[in-house]
Amino acid sequence: MEKLTDSLQRFIFEDTPVRGSLVNLTHTLQLALNKQELPQGLKRALGELMAASALLTATLKMHGALVLQIQAKGPLKLLVVECSSEFGIRATVKWSGEIQDTQTLFDVLVQGQFMITLDPKDGGQTYQGIVALEGDSISTILENYMLRSEQIDTKIWLSCDGNTAAGMLLQKLPDTMNQITHEHDIDTWNRVGHLADTITDEELLQLPTETLLHRLFHEENVRLFEASHTKFYCSCSRKNVAGMLRMLGDEELKSILQEQGKIDINCDFCGAHYQFDAVDATQLFASEITPQSSKKIH
Repeated sequence: MEKLTDSLQRFIFEDTPVRGSLVNLTHTLQLALNKQELPQGLKRALGELMAASALLTATLKMHGALVLQIQAKGPLKLLVVECSSEFGIRATVKWSGEIQDTQTLFDVLVQGQFMITLDPKDGGQTYQGIVALEGDSISTILENYMLRSEQIDTKIWLSCDGNTAAGMLLQKLPDTMNQITHEHDIDTWNRVGHLADTITDEELLQLPTETLLHRLFHEENVRLFEASHTKFYCSCSRKNVAGMLRMLGDEELKSILQEQGKIDINCDFCGAHYQFDAVDATQLFASEITPQSSKKIH
């Protein structure tokens, strides 16, 4: 049976507060990697963070985007992954110097800072949290963050071989008030966690979702929901770039045009190229100085 790629599937353990998700990214990862040449270690880190972004997005009730961002001062400068509530994912890495294929993310992470941003598109308030770099894997770091900041027990498994990225998340929702039920929930959480810990990278990357869940939890009562499709999606556009340039101000743009003759901007995520000349720059501010025409209604 061929593994269903580029999808996310939620599941629950019936009559318990334990829920989970499985994600597999193949085409999505490859499209992100097509735009940039990366050492193998950074490919794996990028893939794992992309899988993590989809898993965390699946736990949110929000219309907008989740952004995972690592900034550092060593060979790795920046690693950014953005996942929309519709599971459109884009990602980019900035690095310099020489990074060996055998080096991991943590080998090149110097004075790093990890941030999670929730950006609602429905007028809600943007949230940004600092993620402590506690642990030797992206999974462990995010688990610690979810427990400390959100008070939600979370376990995450991530894997990437440079061609495919995959991940699994388990969460125990807040405890119920009934003591007997509480103890039962704890027992279930510990049991399924131990079972999930037997998963291998090969199984996570290659097995179809139903096969994997059966192999791990065949004695549990698991309900699997319909798959959501994931995809590589970049939200850049000429309009968005124009808005960014407008924020620089008329004088700054004139200075750049005088020096370079034109303004060239490439999207770090998808590689799209945008060019603005003097006429384009003038039009950016035309609406601010020219009254809009109106029609008289009788």
